[in-house]
Amino acid sequence: MVLNILVISDVGNYFKTVSKYVKNSKIHIINFPKDGAGVYTYDENYKLFQNYKVTDQVKEIEKNKENFDLAVVMGAGERIAYLADLNYISYYVGRDIDAPRFIKNSREPWYKEPLHKLNFLERAFYKKTFNSALLHIAPTWVFEYLKKYSGNNMKMDLKPIDLTLFDNDVKPILKKKEKFTFFCPQRMGIPKGTDILWEALKFCKSDFEILQVDWRDTGTDEENSSSLNLRNNLPSQVKLIPMIKRKEMPSYYQWCDAVIGNLRIGSFEYVELEAVMCKKPVINFTDKKINIILDDKEVESPFIPEKNDPKSVAEIIDKFVLSSEFREKIFKKEYEFVQHISDPIKAGEWWDSLFKKIVEKNPSINKKTSKIILKFRMINFLIANRLYYKKFKTIIDGKHDK
Repeated sequence: MVLNILVISDVGNYFKTVSKYVKNSKIHIINFPKDGAGVYTYDENYKLFQNYKVTDQVKEIEKNKENFDLAVVMGAGERIAYLADLNYISYYVGRDIDAPRFIKNSREPWYKEPLHKLNFLERAFYKKTFNSALLHIAPTWVFEYLKKYSGNNMKMDLKPIDLTLFDNDVKPILKKKEKFTFFCPQRMGIPKGTDILWEALKFCKSDFEILQVDWRDTGTDEENSSSLNLRNNLPSQVKLIPMIKRKEMPSYYQWCDAVIGNLRIGSFEYVELEAVMCKKPVINFTDKKINIILDDKEVESPFIPEKNDPKSVAEIIDKFVLSSEFREKIFKKEYEFVQHISDPIKAGEWWDSLFKKIVEKNPSINKKTSKIILKFRMINFLIANRLYYKKFKTIIDGKHDK
């Protein structure tokens, strides 16, 4: 029997990739509306919510939920599944759990300003959405945060890459290179280690340039001001290029000589894995304290440097530029590792197996909570979000806000 899985919010196109490789499940994704960077980073074939109104999103899910066996949620999808009374698994990839909404004034470790400044009712609501998940799942460094808040957790370090998109057969962009060129497609900001990179470039002795995508963090005031400062103070080696759509990324990977990934968190993200599958060597800071589990065994990340101070980063950059032998040696290790950690077939099998186990224990996606409790659940959400009595009275009367 093929299981129908509803995915609400697909951060980083993760489940879009998984959907191509599962065999015993059919994944149906609904994502939030495209805006800002999402216009570029989203896959182009998503079904989208019509707007950002939570009540409308919940109605959309309620209309069709009986067509599915289980839900998987990411980010804000968790509150939609909770309000729609679904049985769901939560999968976390970053700030949704390193600075969770249910913690007072939660902030990420590299910022002073809280990411969320929520009142008591809001925090209580999001704690309920978190606790209502059947299971919490996270990879690599993110799991170190998840296990602080959940005993009902699972570590899943496989990060599948869509091999129909990211491979070595894609034609490079038609652009002349005048010198050794790094490609840096990630956002400019503290979490990505852009500040470290800018400082490292002051110590570099080799001749090269970096193509940096013109994309920066703009969330909190601190994020916005710090990333704007980075953008306004570009090192001489850095050239900005317009944002690139996801389907165009492989051609840029093919064109460049090497890729610079995250220099802050101590682990790899998708930029690094995609680049390696396109046969490009990658610079990415590895924190050896973050363990990686593959086939029930602990493995080490081959990405370098293992220190992220500017001088250590600069040393690796110069070695990449000056020594093709060094690049090839590093790349071979990276490629062998990424072929395993990003194997989409293996990831598809893992999710198929998990979906089957969860559905056997929870045969319906519908938790079948009473309608009265569901109405009060929605009222609680609206009150927590500082809406007026007139607004949530329509919920009591059996109507939705317009």
